[in-house]
Amino acid sequence: MRILIVDDEAPARARLRHLLAQQDGIAAVDEACDGVDALARIAAFRPDALLLDIEMPELSGIELAASLPEPAPLLVFVTAWDRYALQAFDARAIDYLLKPCDGARLGRALARLRERLRERAAARDAGAGTAARPDLPRPDLPLPDLPLRKLLVGERGGTRIVPVADIGWIETADNYVALHTAAGSPLLRQTLAGLLDRLGPGFVRCHRRAAVQLGWIERVVARDKGDGELLLRGGARVPCSRQYRALVLERLRATQSA
Repeated sequence: MRILIVDDEAPARARLRHLLAQQDGIAAVDEACDGVDALARIAAFRPDALLLDIEMPELSGIELAASLPEPAPLLVFVTAWDRYALQAFDARAIDYLLKPCDGARLGRALARLRERLRERAAARDAGAGTAARPDLPRPDLPLPDLPLRKLLVGERGGTRIVPVADIGWIETADNYVALHTAAGSPLLRQTLAGLLDRLGPGFVRCHRRAAVQLGWIERVVARDKGDGELLLRGGARVPCSRQYRALVLERLRATQSA
């Protein structure tokens, strides 16, 4: 198993590396000092799993988890705070360890990782894709304590940090989603459904290929046969299909009454 440790504190990374050295079945270990560094190292190191801190400068571990390309490495959060457990499991964490964890507790987390990796391999071999799992995101659970503020987008020569507040709408593009902002439309390797699960209630799906940020909608325009368009600030026009129009209007009314 290949493990990437992501923590902005060097002593914390050193402690985890020391504990991993005492565990069986660890093929390689690498380190990243923050979320941007982690995204670059994931592409080169190709870890099976991340041991990931949550509170880090500029970008939280939850935000990094939302930016991971699919198929994403498995996640075990290692943090000094217990208040983020709900957000961590909403981000598909396999386990949640409180610092300072000991070798026995880490060993149990690694056992869960090995079991999940075997399940992934079996599903791949069977050609059935990823099996349904209890750790999949639960979009009905809000993330009030630690909302996503930024997403990381890997680009040639570096990593772009995209503030979530700057995203007017999102559009599917093959195996990617385009994050439409005033500064451009960077591509994030992620499914639309998976990203919406992590962005929370500020975004709503309006089409099978698109979603919008509710605060950006200036007008809902009706078209033929129940379809429509959403006019966003800045002038963007986003399709709104009949299937999702009622949901969009309901969510807009809810934001007005909140």
